[in-house]
Amino acid sequence: MTNIGPLFDAGKILSPQVRDSLTEAVRICRVLHASGHLAYFAGGCVRDALLGRPPKDFDVATDATPDRVREIFGRGNTLAFGASFGVIGVLPPKATRKKRGSLQPTEVATFRSDGEYSDGRRPDSVRFGDPENDALRRDFTVNGLFYDPDSERVIDFVNGQADLSIRRLRTIGAPQDRFEEDKLRMLRAVRFATTLEFDLEEATKDELIRRADEIEIVSGERIGAEMRRVVSCSTAADGLQMILGTGLSRKVFPELAAANTQQLRQRLDRRVSQDFVSSLALVLLSLGNDQPAPAKAVRNLADRWKLSGEEIRQVTAAMKHYRSIIDADSFAWSRLQPLLIDRDIEVTIRVAQAIAQADGDDGAGIERCKEALQWPQERLDPVPLVTGNQLIQLGMQPGPTFRSWLAQVRSMQLDGELADTDAAIEFVRELASRK
Repeated sequence: MTNIGPLFDAGKILSPQVRDSLTEAVRICRVLHASGHLAYFAGGCVRDALLGRPPKDFDVATDATPDRVREIFGRGNTLAFGASFGVIGVLPPKATRKKRGSLQPTEVATFRSDGEYSDGRRPDSVRFGDPENDALRRDFTVNGLFYDPDSERVIDFVNGQADLSIRRLRTIGAPQDRFEEDKLRMLRAVRFATTLEFDLEEATKDELIRRADEIEIVSGERIGAEMRRVVSCSTAADGLQMILGTGLSRKVFPELAAANTQQLRQRLDRRVSQDFVSSLALVLLSLGNDQPAPAKAVRNLADRWKLSGEEIRQVTAAMKHYRSIIDADSFAWSRLQPLLIDRDIEVTIRVAQAIAQADGDDGAGIERCKEALQWPQERLDPVPLVTGNQLIQLGMQPGPTFRSWLAQVRSMQLDGELADTDAAIEFVRELASRK
């Protein structure tokens, strides 16, 4: 237990939302302490602060039971969303909620020990206990740290600080026990090693490789949540290589074996954004020359990672149209304009930019697209000169040729070859007379 002073200094560079979360976590710890209980910050927020990284949120661990937590803070200010596992959500005081708007509850977990994990995913039972046993049931040493805001000290039962100092990811206790309890921890090991830029400890890595195929019992939702974090982090290429090297890819992402790893790294390293959908499109576009069509490539992952409908649509569009965006400077406006009014164009442009930079393209086509997207709506997407209803009102019989006629009129309008409705109608009459 090392005294390191005010580790969680509010003066650090934190977003307003995270600063509010820190203030609320400190308040909760002080209230619990004043009520006769231990109360510590727990897990990732302690790890990140020790690494000099801004924590994303704050969790509290305490020896107060869930019922006691609700008694102390009041049932109207608490949510029992994980009471069976000892977790209670504590809301900020009403005055604070009113002043700052809706704030997320802080998770307050009772120190516990876990029973057997018969399904390889979650404990069959939990027993409330003390901080040391609570630390020992966690996954990795760097996630098993506590911080007491009252005494301003780190509480370390698992030598997590030593692993932090050498940037090593190691399970708490025997890796076979930790991975047997929860198979998802194998993928979490890769995710933490990737996002923290840590090395996997040899015994942890060896056990992961030995059991990699057991990841198949984990739900697609949980796998997808971890893969989103790997694919959208700054070191995504390293994470994907680790997934391939450990054998997790066989069940999580078998298509990855066909990846052009050099091309994949170059493209991911040149991302203008680390958002998940454009990053995933870049990965899928680097799966070698025999990759399936865009829609099929995305469908292959959709169920395995439980992709949303929006994610499927955006990735598919980017894979289908990125090359047209790169080559846009050689296109007629009538060919380019429909792509630019697509609702997923921003994702497509991000993918095109990364590939163009990786391939040494001058980016002229992309710049043309970006400039056009700044135009007023009436210039970017003008009202059509003629519609199908107008043609019907003129006595023309609807049929399959309508679509062809309207498409030709639209192309000529966009390219400046038709300027008004009268000219457009006259052109359609001429087309109709040729039937």
